[in-house]
Amino acid sequence: MGGFSLWHWIVVLIIVLVLFGRGRVSEIMGDFGKGIKSFKEGMGDENKSQPPASQIPPPPPAGQATLNGDTTIDASKNNQQ
Repeated sequence: MGGFSLWHWIVVLIIVLVLFGRGRVSEIMGDFGKGIKSFKEGMGDENKSQPPASQIPPPPPAGQATLNGDTTIDASKNNQQ
């Protein structure tokens, strides 16, 4: 029970062409190619959307917080010492 030989593939190709016609087969293969291209672009976009670690800002020091880009110091921690 080996694989398909060249003659098997030729017979399958002829049957597909008779059933669907040459135009329909080319449409199906074109849609298949577009799907693969779209999938590859989606995978590339996913990798690009994550910023590198060097672009992520470091967290503020202890006792400080940022709100809308402004750094604020928590004065209550200084009074408790």
